[in-house]
Amino acid sequence: MLPNLFTKMSLPGKDAVALKLAVAALLVAVLWLSGCTMVGPDFVKPEAPVEKEWMEARDPDIKSEPSDYKEWWSVFNDPVLNSLVENAYQQNLPLQIAGLRIFQTRAQLGVLIGNVYPQLQQGRGGADYNRLSENSPNSINIDDSFWQYNAGFDVAWELDVWGKFRRAVESGVANFESSIAGYDDVLVSLTAEVARTYVVLRTFEERLEIARENVKIQQRSLQIAEIRFKAGAVTELDVVQAKSLLKNTEASIPRFEAGMRQAKNALAILLGKLPGEIDHLLSGAKLIPKAPPQVVVDIPAELLRRRPDIQLAEYQIATQTPLIGVSKADLFPAFELFGSFGLLTSSSRNTKSGGVDGSSFSDLFESDSFEFFGGPSIRWNLFNYGRINNQVRVEDALLQQLIVNYEDTVLRAQQEVEDSLVGFLRKQEEAGFLQDSVTASQRSVDLSMLQYKEGLVDYQRVLDSQRFLTDQQDVWTATRGDVILNLIGMYKAMGGGWQIREGQKFVANENVEAMQKRTNWGDLLGPEELATPASAEGRRQWRWPDW
Repeated sequence: MLPNLFTKMSLPGKDAVALKLAVAALLVAVLWLSGCTMVGPDFVKPEAPVEKEWMEARDPDIKSEPSDYKEWWSVFNDPVLNSLVENAYQQNLPLQIAGLRIFQTRAQLGVLIGNVYPQLQQGRGGADYNRLSENSPNSINIDDSFWQYNAGFDVAWELDVWGKFRRAVESGVANFESSIAGYDDVLVSLTAEVARTYVVLRTFEERLEIARENVKIQQRSLQIAEIRFKAGAVTELDVVQAKSLLKNTEASIPRFEAGMRQAKNALAILLGKLPGEIDHLLSGAKLIPKAPPQVVVDIPAELLRRRPDIQLAEYQIATQTPLIGVSKADLFPAFELFGSFGLLTSSSRNTKSGGVDGSSFSDLFESDSFEFFGGPSIRWNLFNYGRINNQVRVEDALLQQLIVNYEDTVLRAQQEVEDSLVGFLRKQEEAGFLQDSVTASQRSVDLSMLQYKEGLVDYQRVLDSQRFLTDQQDVWTATRGDVILNLIGMYKAMGGGWQIREGQKFVANENVEAMQKRTNWGDLLGPEELATPASAEGRRQWRWPDW
């Protein structure tokens, strides 16, 4: 019966003309709507002061030229580090959360897109049995028992005359872009944290090895002091001092071992593993990675393009700017088209007269059963007592905060690069001096022990030289670790590392499969739906609903 509805339906002349006029008015309204302007400001890319070149750019260890820093950790030529970064990218749980947030904002954008279209669409249908009172004065000679059948739909559409809904979509697109920039920012921090923790681990391992070597040296010194004490050549003071130094050095070993285990635990969590599950990934030489002979740094202006946190600050401005227009649109009248279209019929029996009406459910689909009404309406919040104006002011104040935050983010980004660069260069110089100091201290220990055996100096000279050697070796090792940590900080400050996700999925397959089993995501999990606009104008392009 339903397929024949429209072929059987032929409206009376005046009704057909009215329906055509209503449809024509709706089409004219939609066409006019598509060309009208939107209230509120358009997004303007913010500006911030940027250095022309880095203050340390002329240092011979620094080379200024373009670089993408996509896999900056590869400059250390450490296969273990490369493997750890790759595993963290694939398995890190906070990064997965950041990827899922992208899907969340994409779905939220779909909600905002849906608001552009008719906001109330309600299908209806039913069958009602009615029995009127026989004692009612109005029931004389009318049908007092009847079935009533109806089917149809109601629709209401607030026309986006002032761009309220399109501004909301524009904001939603920018918020979607923000979530991707947030993902990239997490990825930059992740790669840097994996490298940093790895260097901390290797530094502890080297410091532990040095401590153990010094324990062996000091044990031999203690044996010599005990032999000389038993021979009556020295007093017990030499033995006690030797033992004190030895125990002090041995006490550093548990501290280094705890630091190593904590670094391994931290790496395990970064890789999405339980503590203790990554020991097999840490094979190889237990040495601090070495810096390349020359470090490449890009010009400061490239930070605005490369650093995800700067991009995020910009997208936050792009998200907030249209919200001023969303609030401002409430100052103006809202125009709405509404209508109801349906079919209505009834079958009845007059219990008083005994007559029977022959109409039935099948008559519902006759043209005479068609009914409709519709028209325009206007709504205007004239008496809002300043609420709307103040909401506009709230949105404007939030926008200005984000603009200032953008400038602050750019300034701090440059500070991070400058701090890391000067830290790297000066720590390199410091490590060079300490290396010379360690070499001299080792010679001092050898000479003092030789002279002590010959009885030419007292044990205090040996004690001082060995203590100084232990301290200098430990400081030198820690400083070499600081050199690499500063270099890692520089690569992070340059915004490197997020580029490895280009062409890759934001979320692991098992998470996507779990979501698809639980909820109908349609095509929203596909890569084409996660593409962002190429320009600010692209955020205002018309979009079809996400069915």
